[in-house]
Amino acid sequence: MTNVGIIGGTGYTGSELSRILCTHPDVTLTALTSRQNAGKKVTDVHTFLKGYSDISFIENISDAKDLDFVFVATPHGVAMNEVPALMDAGIKVVDLSGDYRLHDVSAYEKWYGHKHTDLENLSKAVYGLPELFRDKIKGADIVANPGCYATSAILACAPLMKSGVVDEDVIIDAKSGTSGAGMVPSPRLHHPTCGESIIPYSIGTHRHIPEIEMAVDMFSISHSKVTFVPHLIPIIRGILSSCYFTLKEDLDNAEIEQIYEKQYSKEFFVHYVKEPSIRAVVGSNHAHVGSQVIGNKVVAFGVLDNLVKGASGQAVQCMNLMLGLKEIAGINQPGLGV
Repeated sequence: MTNVGIIGGTGYTGSELSRILCTHPDVTLTALTSRQNAGKKVTDVHTFLKGYSDISFIENISDAKDLDFVFVATPHGVAMNEVPALMDAGIKVVDLSGDYRLHDVSAYEKWYGHKHTDLENLSKAVYGLPELFRDKIKGADIVANPGCYATSAILACAPLMKSGVVDEDVIIDAKSGTSGAGMVPSPRLHHPTCGESIIPYSIGTHRHIPEIEMAVDMFSISHSKVTFVPHLIPIIRGILSSCYFTLKEDLDNAEIEQIYEKQYSKEFFVHYVKEPSIRAVVGSNHAHVGSQVIGNKVVAFGVLDNLVKGASGQAVQCMNLMLGLKEIAGINQPGLGV
């Protein structure tokens, strides 16, 4: 069994990782960090883990022994201070923050607002979207887990951009549930503000913009310009990204569907469907993609659970690949449906 630890065990992604890993057939969850809750039983904080874990929170991951793998589920700016020691100790890492996603240091410092202090490991980090970069993830020592919005959009955009049938520019209209904002309360997340509303935010400034552009440039024929507008909607989990392209040639819906089927027909977690549904994928590592031709335009859809395929589930999928385990191990569950 592989001994696994989580840095940042009380946030939404850390707690979701705990939920998934405590029943994973090939790993043992042996350490979770929390400065505020150090010494407390994990199940006193995460009561949903009653009967599945008997460990206590620790303050620092260095206090744990015999770890083989660590997930870093912290805000950006923290991971780069934790990862070097882990890598020096020969521990494989998946970082769920944004610290290792952008290989362009100037882009990171522009969008995240502070200096990157771990350029050595930044250069080694592999972008962790298995359906597109599986071979690079296998055997990697450090993987940068993609953002939730980015995963939804990239899965929708990739087949069309790889095929060269659309113009380079894309407009992405994305909607996410409130859990995507994390646990820290804010006026925007106050229920009377968001409970019966749809709120656009971070227009032109969202940190997933350079990430989407970077990933798309890895497989598109030419550089793409992304116009990204995220919205907060009054659900807890889930993302729907609607991506608008101009077609370079006359294609019908059947021809577009063939492009998606060529990309994803052999994938376990990504499915082309006529009507992508958030409820169909919530609680699972599955994602829906779809498309619709409208004249000389095509709209591509990407749908997922922001805490699973958009974060913790995908991180476990990457871990499985990095360790040579069965890729679907521990995350082989369908969506809730209702």
